Amino acid sequence: MQKLDRQFIKKVRRRDRIATRIISAGGLLVIASVIAILLLIVKVTLPLFLPATATPLPEMPGAQRLAEELAVGIDDYQEVAYTVDRQGNFAFHSLASGELIEKIPAPAGKEGLTVKAVELHRNNIYTLLWSDHSVSAASVSFRLFFAEDGRRSLLPELEVLADLPAAAVGPTAALAAAVRTDGDGTTTLVALLADQSFQIVRETTRTDLFDNETRETTSFRLAEELPGRITTFAVDEAGETLYAGTENGSLLRWELNGQGEARRTDNVVATSDNQAVTALAMVFGDISVAVGDAGGNLATWSRVTTGGEEAQTKKLRKIHSLAAHQSAVTAILPSRRSKTLVSLDAGGTVHLDHMTSESHLLAVQGRLNRFGISGRDNSLIGLGADGRLAAWHIDNPHPEVSLKTLFGKVWYESYDEPAHVWQSSAGNDDFEPKLSIVPLLFGTIKGTLYAMLFAVPLAVFGAVYTSQFATLSFRKAIKPMVEIMASVPSVVIGFLIALWLAPIIERAIVTVILACLLLPLLFFLLTNSLRPLYKTPALQSRVGGYEFLLLIPLLLLTVALANAMAPTLESLLFGGSFRQWLFDEAGMRYDQRNSIIIAFGLGIAVIPLIFSITEDAISNIPPSLAAASLALGASRWQTIWRVVLPSASPGIFAAIMIGLGRCVGETMIVLMATGNTPIMDWSIFNGMRTLSANIAVEIPEAPHGGTLYRVLFLCATLLFALTFVLNTGAEMIRERLRKKYGRY
Repeated sequence: MQKLDRQFIKKVRRRDRIATRIISAGGLLVIASVIAILLLIVKVTLPLFLPATATPLPEMPGAQRLAEELAVGIDDYQEVAYTVDRQGNFAFHSLASGELIEKIPAPAGKEGLTVKAVELHRNNIYTLLWSDHSVSAASVSFRLFFAEDGRRSLLPELEVLADLPAAAVGPTAALAAAVRTDGDGTTTLVALLADQSFQIVRETTRTDLFDNETRETTSFRLAEELPGRITTFAVDEAGETLYAGTENGSLLRWELNGQGEARRTDNVVATSDNQAVTALAMVFGDISVAVGDAGGNLATWSRVTTGGEEAQTKKLRKIHSLAAHQSAVTAILPSRRSKTLVSLDAGGTVHLDHMTSESHLLAVQGRLNRFGISGRDNSLIGLGADGRLAAWHIDNPHPEVSLKTLFGKVWYESYDEPAHVWQSSAGNDDFEPKLSIVPLLFGTIKGTLYAMLFAVPLAVFGAVYTSQFATLSFRKAIKPMVEIMASVPSVVIGFLIALWLAPIIERAIVTVILACLLLPLLFFLLTNSLRPLYKTPALQSRVGGYEFLLLIPLLLLTVALANAMAPTLESLLFGGSFRQWLFDEAGMRYDQRNSIIIAFGLGIAVIPLIFSITEDAISNIPPSLAAASLALGASRWQTIWRVVLPSASPGIFAAIMIGLGRCVGETMIVLMATGNTPIMDWSIFNGMRTLSANIAVEIPEAPHGGTLYRVLFLCATLLFALTFVLNTGAEMIRERLRKKYGRY
């Protein structure tokens, strides 16, 4: 018998060891899986914060020294470099072999002339001012060609967009010129003349139904008293706005119209110590202008609304200051894909800066005299002081992202002040993504807070009543019913509160607010009036354990009173419309899907969890503690408040934190029941956008590996970290409560 017992004990111990190892392995596997998930999302997020790099491309073999080139450029595939010489010839060279691919001569009729000045627009459109003061505009492009043997090659193409005679420029010599063309057949020429005036020529070509062309030309001179000699100027894409910088640091702005008129709107001092403005360029989108000065400073200016509500006007204001150069800024090229600015100083150093984030991306030391960038922003080419071409591959996939743009206030274009904004897309290509995560964090906290304010009192007090006051039969019936509520899919809850509850509350919002105010008052009056009667043994024996039934007529009475009083109060206090009064007097909008709806929806989702765990924690308190308290003369409520609840506080706190975690990570309810508007407003009458809902909304539209895609993974990382911090802090507090009140 003893031998049998020993064998049985060994068998049990062996099974225990196996079970222990399996459970430990499972636990370690869960921990490893969580860590692997965290590493995955962090891996996708990290490239957002990697610095930009410039990798030198192999030097073009056999390249001759160039001295007369006025402009240089490079294609998007980093295969062809081209130059523009003083005779107006475009020479295209292979970067790999150095051989001349093609040399496209100057436009017809320009033989024997030289180019006085070149203006670059859109990184591939060149305005050439000739020595006879005529102006040409040409566009450089590349066409892919596949030979019969499958070999691929790039064929350069040069398209003449405009050719304006000297007579159109004006009676005096021109110092610089810029041509803008649009898709509607309008060509605009802006020329700076030697007498410091501007000649503006606008030529519009229209085609009727019978393919007959008519050409209208408007020409006028812009001659005004200026604060100083003009050193540089810039024109927007549509040829409707002109900026000019002067030798004493003034920045001037004119609006040009098609009727031969110009109106000067701004005259501001754009530099410190009245240093000369040496370079101007329109930032991508044509809202801001980049200004470089003789001191090496680089900044962007934009028109913002100033003045009070009655006298609001738009004035130029410096909104971003970028990294300064060591010497005067000589040229600025804006990117055609983002708000990145590429600038060159007199020392030959090129800077890459992003306007909105104010990030200095990188600096290229090359002693360059001329430079150009590709249309995709992936290549930089420069002509050095030694007459040699040098090219770099630029790796800068996320220039618009920095800690400031993600978590700080940013001054975006068309905004009157810095703000936290999330807006990932728009209807045109000039749009600048606004990726501040702060409104999403705010929305997550706001939705969770209102939901917990609604759910915690109901769940905790309901659990206290069920475990301490209700009869055993009622407890056995109500607890399974509440726990079954936890199994209701969140999408069903979101559907019901969004399409059924939200319209009802919108129509009866005054009734709802009034009922919330009347219910505590009526409850207080009812309990005080019934207190003398409740002390009688006859009533206690009949009502004990079923006190909640008294709330049913109380609730019905509250709703009836609120519904009867609401129209009168709305008419007397709010002019007949509470929502209109809220907007006119308080400046708040009432959105149908607002924080009230979210509080109900998330509350319904988390009440079963908090109720069930709290009820278990209270029920597990040894009855001897409550009995001892009652034996010492404490009332039932004093026993619950001073003995039961403190003893059960670790479990109650754990229940609340589990409900909090559910609210933070909930997706479908907040996705369906809010307007998903990323605003920062504590008002209960409007909605929000949470981190989890933002991921669900944006991820289908986020290109794989793009900035938005990685920012959404950053949102997931923050959500993971937020949950981890909450759970860790909750566990620490729960352990302190357990040590303080004992382990039961």
